[in-house]
Amino acid sequence: MERFIGKYWPVFVLPTLAAFAVGFLAPFAVGLYLSFCDFTTISDAVFTGLDNYVRAFSDASGAFLHSLWYTALFALLSTLVINVFGLGVALLLSRKLPGRDLYRTVLFLPNLIGGIVLGWLWQVIFNGLLSPYGVTIVTSEWYGFWGLLLIMLWQQAGYMMIIYISGIATIPEELAEAAGIDGASPWQTFWHVTLPMLRPSVTICTFLTLTNGFKLFDQNLALTGGMPSGRSELLALNIYNTFYGRAGWEGAGQAKAVVFCIIVVSIALLQLHFTQRGEVEA
Repeated sequence: MERFIGKYWPVFVLPTLAAFAVGFLAPFAVGLYLSFCDFTTISDAVFTGLDNYVRAFSDASGAFLHSLWYTALFALLSTLVINVFGLGVALLLSRKLPGRDLYRTVLFLPNLIGGIVLGWLWQVIFNGLLSPYGVTIVTSEWYGFWGLLLIMLWQQAGYMMIIYISGIATIPEELAEAAGIDGASPWQTFWHVTLPMLRPSVTICTFLTLTNGFKLFDQNLALTGGMPSGRSELLALNIYNTFYGRAGWEGAGQAKAVVFCIIVVSIALLQLHFTQRGEVEA
């Protein structure tokens, strides 16, 4: 069988490569080309060079640059909060507690809810809580920011918890016992034994939460819609509103999408590089 696969492996790889080329490479190439064009449809695209990129960054409203740092701050904080909370809960629910499996299930369930539904539900909850004070979730961009952070924590922490629990289950109990015998405190055991052994799980969870933070769209659209005045727009929603909401800005919207792609891919690759290097050193 191994000889057969070794001889005919291109036959098995070809369907996947064809699907990847049709579903990703071709659209990406067309999108990259259109970012240098003035167009309303693909058939009427006219090459204009870097004009769209200049328009994207020099927009008088400053919306793109605002959404850029707003998204970076959100991705950084959401990555930190979700992973700290998810790891903490994983450590707690890795112990032999009554009802442990029920708690795990309840914490994981929010991950199964769609982003639009999730955003709408929390909008109702937030507005209900804020109404006695005469404000809503869209009164300030920071209300929307912290609301989105809470939504992402509620939705993703359970998923990260499962990954961390899987990692904790692979750590030999003898290591913690040996550390205890040597006089290590619970914190020292966690910091010098448990956490280094969880490096692969940390790499996966950090990658997922960081990229999800940058790519967030559904919850942002449903919770605030970018209000007030586009100040709570994350990058994905800003690109969407530019492309579909501003006549004559299709090219600039496509240019923003290319910049967005480069940022997300670069950050993801850097994060993987540094965390994997940490795994080797550990």
